[in-house]
Amino acid sequence: MFNMTRNKWKKGSALILALTLGAALAGCGSNKAAEDTAAAAGEGKPAETADKTLTVYTAGPEGLANNLIKEFESQSGIKVETFQGTTGKILARLEAEKSNPVADVVILASLPSAQGLKKEGLTLAYPEAKNADKLNKDWSDPEGNYFSTSASALGIAYNTKLVTTPPTSWSDLAKPEYKDQINIPDPSLSGSALDFITGYLSDKGDGGWSLFESYKANGVAMAGANQEALDPVITGAKSMVAGAVDYMTYKAKAKGEPIDIVYPQEGTVISPRPAAILKSTKHEENAKAFIDYLLSDSAQKLVSDAALLPGRTDVKAENRANLGDIPLLKTDWTWMGEHGSEVTDKFTKLLK
Repeated sequence: MFNMTRNKWKKGSALILALTLGAALAGCGSNKAAEDTAAAAGEGKPAETADKTLTVYTAGPEGLANNLIKEFESQSGIKVETFQGTTGKILARLEAEKSNPVADVVILASLPSAQGLKKEGLTLAYPEAKNADKLNKDWSDPEGNYFSTSASALGIAYNTKLVTTPPTSWSDLAKPEYKDQINIPDPSLSGSALDFITGYLSDKGDGGWSLFESYKANGVAMAGANQEALDPVITGAKSMVAGAVDYMTYKAKAKGEPIDIVYPQEGTVISPRPAAILKSTKHEENAKAFIDYLLSDSAQKLVSDAALLPGRTDVKAENRANLGDIPLLKTDWTWMGEHGSEVTDKFTKLLK
């Protein structure tokens, strides 16, 4: 279940989810009525006190998520419960809880995943969100169903003690001198890894599979989610990660680890991190306040401090490459979302 990708979330679930949401919303109304009755009778918590809560499912990074939650709680007085995991684990948890939805807001590490939630009618539009007009328009929904408040870029992370001349192209990783020395994250566990693979294929077409076939021939290993793929490179057990999440590399480098990252000259993929309010939320106003906070000056500063690309175009990162410094492939997000499931299946079979 926890290996479920964004497209497995989509398949065959539309009707069930629609019925589930209807039941959830009806339940929300009956619960509110019960709370009002109890309050009038002097029982339980007053409705306004009980409503000062919010549940957020977030695909990390953990340090940033904790800092954002702490500041939001301090500013708003709203208590936030969180679940942190990969995009795949969050989607799996939403699936498991579909008969009794828990999350109010989700923050994912994959734009097509948010597009899928919108397509299934699971998101609550909030077009009037504060500062939404300052977001990168390519990363967020014009109707306000999701807001990419940060992003990462995918590159080649390398151990600086083992690799003195870093590669300049994705194809360099197929060279004989790197045989059995390279990891790549598993796209069934990492939304950003799937973004890289589908993004590369959307630019190169079917012929792009030759790159991944050459990786297989050179002993490239599929090694769990992003951190699991990076850790052996930090320790020196492996030399490089293909499709590494750049902010993880920047953070490790800042701690003094022998690690750095390069963006191949032919271009790479940006992986936006969208936040969305779920239509099943029982705390709509709190959820909207949280989205407003994520787009605020102070929250975007925390994003920059965490070595991520800010979602707002008027905020620049100070400790990493900014968007204008990174060569990009021509990605088609619609194609990527529609073909994610088949690409995941083909890629995982190829690399096993």
